[in-house]
Amino acid sequence: MAIITLFFGISHAGHIAGLPAEKEDPKTMTFPAAPFTPPRSERVTLSNGITLYFMEDHELPLIHIDAMIRTGSIYDPPEKIGLAGLTGAVMRTGGTKQHSGSEMDALLDQIAARISVGVGMEAGTASLDVLTKDFDLGLILFAETLMHPRFDEEKFTVAVNRAVEQVRRKNDHPASIARREFGKLVYGAQNPYGREVTEVTLRNISRDDLIRFHQTYFVPNHLFLGITGDFNKKEMTRAIKNAFSGWEKRKVKFPPVAPVEERGGGVYQITRPLTQTQIRIGHLGIKRDNPDYHALLIMDDILGGGGFTSRLFRDIRTERGLAYSIGSLFHPGYFERGMIGLYVETRAETTYQAISLLMGHVQRIRSEPVPEEELMLAKESVVNSLIFSFSDPAHIVNRQMSFAYYGIAAETLDHYREQIGKVTQQDIQRVAQEYLHPDRMTIFAVGDDGRYDQPLSLLGEVRKIDLSP
Repeated sequence: MAIITLFFGISHAGHIAGLPAEKEDPKTMTFPAAPFTPPRSERVTLSNGITLYFMEDHELPLIHIDAMIRTGSIYDPPEKIGLAGLTGAVMRTGGTKQHSGSEMDALLDQIAARISVGVGMEAGTASLDVLTKDFDLGLILFAETLMHPRFDEEKFTVAVNRAVEQVRRKNDHPASIARREFGKLVYGAQNPYGREVTEVTLRNISRDDLIRFHQTYFVPNHLFLGITGDFNKKEMTRAIKNAFSGWEKRKVKFPPVAPVEERGGGVYQITRPLTQTQIRIGHLGIKRDNPDYHALLIMDDILGGGGFTSRLFRDIRTERGLAYSIGSLFHPGYFERGMIGLYVETRAETTYQAISLLMGHVQRIRSEPVPEEELMLAKESVVNSLIFSFSDPAHIVNRQMSFAYYGIAAETLDHYREQIGKVTQQDIQRVAQEYLHPDRMTIFAVGDDGRYDQPLSLLGEVRKIDLSP
């Protein structure tokens, strides 16, 4: 296991370092910052372009591999939205050229191993969990899955039917409705970051489409493997080379992805017979490489991202008792701009009041400097959450691998705490004014508008969204 050792000490003239002077007031004692050097995995690139990240951990006889592949649903053709997700699902369930899906299941059960594959918005992922003694077989099955999936026709049909059933049930949960429809409002229903899978687009997809999608995007020179556990680096490198031998690098021509565009604000409503209202407020945010990222991270922690200590939680939930769940949204994008805003679930009868309070907090953080004590608490919270995320080797490797995948400099974490420490009260107010725009925010509610304490029309013209097929 990776261990981070923190050294604390005090140095005063005439006293032993680490021991306070006699009768010194504890309230005035100061400590130097704990040293923080993020641990790093070793990186190796194979001749066919596969990039490996290693971190040995011999505490348990287990080996874990995480994979990232350059693909994603952003490349789905508009008439076949859902193709990427189906490809990832059937790669695992449909078996390989060497083993049927049932044979794969049986072999993995025999060695208590697990293989998973999926394709999300901006990346394909896969993983292998296996005992060290069974690693050779596990790796063979893992490599087969990535290189030579069978895409069994029966398994493909099952996957399509399951996806169609999920579409048919997409409006069963108000929170899911709010999340999906708010994304469409912010990004646009036709943009790859806002569009949704439908039964029609799923039915347009054939097994041959999955085969072509895999052949197009699953190439070794766009594959990253993060390997942690009980192994020897040299032996592991040799094993990976052998398992993926014959898989030749190939240039991929990625289709253009429509850029996201500012869409302005507005008030939107979905009427449902609910006792609680799901509320989302926000607009486009920033990309991860934005130089104001660290200041916005602290601002978000203060506003609503810091849990129990955040302003939204303390005021609207704890003191007023108006929220079941509440917080701020700060999701920096990697290939495109992310999202920034707020959310709350409240009683139908306090819907307007909750929205007004959320907007009031946005105005306050824009107009008033945050108190120094509140700023310091947020900084400590953010830094501490990062430090403790390095306790697990898999997290360490995955973070470094993800940075490489998204084109973020590996040295970024080395300066993370320093950048957080530089954030000032003036920075918080500046980024709040620059990146939070109340007049451009989309205000969206899912609930029973007949029970609201005030009509949402007081906030602006209300546009109703119809969820009927």
